[in-house]
Amino acid sequence: MAAKLTKIRSMDEFNYAGKTVLLRLDINSPLDPATKKIVSENRIKKSIPTLQYLLDRGAKVAIIAHQGDTLDYHNLIPLAEHAGKLSQLLQKDVAYIDDVCGPAAQAAVKALAPGEAVILGNLRYLSEEISTFEDAVKLTPPQMLGTYLIRSLAPLAGYYVNDAFAAAHRNAPSMVAFQEILPTAGGILLMKEINALTKVMESPDRPNVFVLGGLKISDAFGMMRQVLENGSADKILTCGVTGQIMLMAQGYDLGAKNAQFIQDRSLDGFIPPAREYLAQYGEKIVYPVDLAYEQDGKRVEIDIDQLPVNESYFDIGRKTIAILQQEIARAGTIFVNGPAGVYENALFAEGTRSIWQAIAAAPGYSVIGGGDTVSAAQKFINTSQINYVCTAGGAMVRFLSGDSLPLMEAMKHAYHRKYQ
Repeated sequence: MAAKLTKIRSMDEFNYAGKTVLLRLDINSPLDPATKKIVSENRIKKSIPTLQYLLDRGAKVAIIAHQGDTLDYHNLIPLAEHAGKLSQLLQKDVAYIDDVCGPAAQAAVKALAPGEAVILGNLRYLSEEISTFEDAVKLTPPQMLGTYLIRSLAPLAGYYVNDAFAAAHRNAPSMVAFQEILPTAGGILLMKEINALTKVMESPDRPNVFVLGGLKISDAFGMMRQVLENGSADKILTCGVTGQIMLMAQGYDLGAKNAQFIQDRSLDGFIPPAREYLAQYGEKIVYPVDLAYEQDGKRVEIDIDQLPVNESYFDIGRKTIAILQQEIARAGTIFVNGPAGVYENALFAEGTRSIWQAIAAAPGYSVIGGGDTVSAAQKFINTSQINYVCTAGGAMVRFLSGDSLPLMEAMKHAYHRKYQ
C-alpha cells in the first residue's frame, strides 16, 4: 500500500485488536435538493474496504466525517442516512449518534466492543471544522491540539486512520491534527488515490494525454502548467471553455456573445498564460478546429477559419471530435477533467459522449476525477471501463498541479514521528 510521493504508514503496520481507531472518511455525498436524500453512494462504497479491514481485525471504530459546509449549507445534514448505507453495504450495523465529540459521542465511543463501529455527528457542526474558520483562523497542526475535537476524541483512541483523500486540501483538525499525537496510517482508498494520480504524473505509459475541458478552467490551467513544465504530458487535448480560451489566445474572434461570457466570469485572465503555453509547448496542445452552436433549434457546426459569428458555442464539432478520438486511441495514459461541452443539452452532448466512448474503448490506462467529470462519464458509459475513478475534486486538482496538500504533509510528519 505504500504511496510513492509521500511516505505514509499502511494499515498493516499496526495491531488493532481491541483498540479504538478514529477513522476519518470522506463520505460527503450529493443530495437531492428537495428530499435531502443521498443520490450517489460512490464515496460511501469506496470507504467500505478500509472499514471492513479494521472491523475484521477486531478494532473498535469511531468514524468521523462531514457532509456539506458553510459554502454549501443546503447539504449540511446529519449523517444518519450515511450510517444506514454503510450498514447495508457492510451487512453489519454501523451505529449513529448525532453528537460530534461531546459527552454523548464520547460515551458511544467508550461503549464500542471489538468489531463494532459508530459514526459520530457531522464534523461541520463544529466551527473549527468549517471552511470559513480555516480561512479566517489559520492554525498549525500543533495549535489544533487545543481544539474541542482533538481534546475530546484523541484521549479515547489508540490509532488514527485517514481514508479521506477527497478532503486532503483541507487544513482542518480532523484531517491534520490527530497525526500529532496518535499512531497514524493511511486507508486503502487514500493509498489507491495517491498511487493512481502518481502514476499519471511520475510513471505514465506513453504517450500521456490530458483531456481538459469544462467551465472551471482554473483547474485545467493549474494542471496544464505543471504537466507541461515537468514533461509529464505528451499531449493536452483542450475542449469546453478551456478550448475556447486557447482559440482566443491564438487570436481567433469568437464573437461578442462568447467574449462577454468570458469577461463576465473573469476568464479572460487566462488568455495570457494560454498564449504563453502555446508559444512554448504548441506542439503538445490540441485545440478545437470547429465548434457547435444552436440556430433555429438545430445544432450547427462551424470551422474556426469561418469565425466569427455572434453565437454561443456549447460543444466541439465533429472534426475536433475525430482528432481527439485518434489521440485518445493511441494514448498509453489518459487523464480527464471536465466535459467537452454542455452535455446536459441533447444538442450539445455529442462531444462529451464521443470522448467518453473513446476513452472507454481505449487500451491506455485511464484516470478521471472531479464531480462534473464523473457525472458526465456516468451519463454516457459504464465507469467500470475506466481504470481509476478518483473521488476527489479540489484535492486531485491541487495534487496534479504540484501544490502542497495539508493532509499529505501531516501524513509525512506522522510517518517519521515516534509516539509515546
